[in-house]
Amino acid sequence: MIIILVNYTRVSSLMKKLETYDVVIVGAGAAGIGMGVVLRDLGLENFAILERHQIGESFRRWPQEMNFITPSFPGHGFGQLDLNAIARKTSPAIIFRREHLNGNQYAKYLEIIADRISLPVHTGVEVQKIEVSPQCHGFGIHVPDGVIQAQFVIWAAGEFQYPNLNPFPGADLCLHNSQVDSWTQLQGDEFTILGGYESGMDAAVNLVALGKKVKVLDRSGTWGNTDPDPSVSLSPYTLQRVELCCSTGRLELIGNVAIEEVTAIPSGYAIHSEYDKWISPTQPIICTGFEGSLKRIANLFNWSDGYARLNDEDESTITPGLFVVGPSVRHDKAIFCFIYKFRQRFAVVANSIARRLDLDPAALEVYRDEGMFLDDLSCCDNDCIC
Repeated sequence: MIIILVNYTRVSSLMKKLETYDVVIVGAGAAGIGMGVVLRDLGLENFAILERHQIGESFRRWPQEMNFITPSFPGHGFGQLDLNAIARKTSPAIIFRREHLNGNQYAKYLEIIADRISLPVHTGVEVQKIEVSPQCHGFGIHVPDGVIQAQFVIWAAGEFQYPNLNPFPGADLCLHNSQVDSWTQLQGDEFTILGGYESGMDAAVNLVALGKKVKVLDRSGTWGNTDPDPSVSLSPYTLQRVELCCSTGRLELIGNVAIEEVTAIPSGYAIHSEYDKWISPTQPIICTGFEGSLKRIANLFNWSDGYARLNDEDESTITPGLFVVGPSVRHDKAIFCFIYKFRQRFAVVANSIARRLDLDPAALEVYRDEGMFLDDLSCCDNDCIC
């Protein structure tokens, strides 16, 4: 069996044959493919992964110059999994001989995994709606050619394709970093970036490398945050690059700025905070994050502080059988937005499903042995003695 890459016509006939599944995974990115691998190891056969574009689509849409901030390094011989691996006994570093992969390389890594173990990936399938289906004790998943039935749904659609385009009035005048194919395509010599976390600093670094002058405005001044958790502070890889850019004299960092509005003026754009105003001759670049794909099925979750509430098994607290994997997972102060974090929850979800389908979960113990079965979140702190 080989990986299935299909268009809508092929999907239609395929879905008529396989219209009922035990599990449907929505999304074939890092979370979806990684979760599929665990279900395969569990021995589950009747499942499908639905992807509206291609495997690893979000990574393909990264700006060409964007690389992983987490390093890939082969340490399997010493019991250490590559930080960017989503499956056991795999390593992006070994495949590409690179420490910081770009998006296209990582998408290829995901394709290789899906092909090697014949994951049931169906591309070109857009999930339009998910409904609770009491008559089949599961879900009705609406796609262009009909409704697929599943006892369980695992939402793995991610965030990058769902940018926050309206963080303040006038944001429609700006360019979101996720809309950039390559930083070389932007015309002009001076740029202003709104948002100073990883994507904002990556944009700044790449523009400075092209000889541009760049100003970064950030609400908190993230570059000064010393929290050891890279989910809330800049990674060492980014800080090193920012330091080098600052030494050129072409990068200016301005913190404690809450942007209230952007307006168009004859000389370009005016960026307003409560007390200050900055002029940008080029379209401001907003790097203010992503709304996330869960907003598409928001009615199936309880929400708190902007995040979907999940139980201890990453299941919706109001919709039994609906699980979430990937960067949208939150548990109190534990943020699972990096691959090396959210891959530790795949086995937790698989274990919950195995119990309900009367499958033997013994195959998942190898995940626990290799540090990929994190079901005790009491260890999720970042205390460091030095």
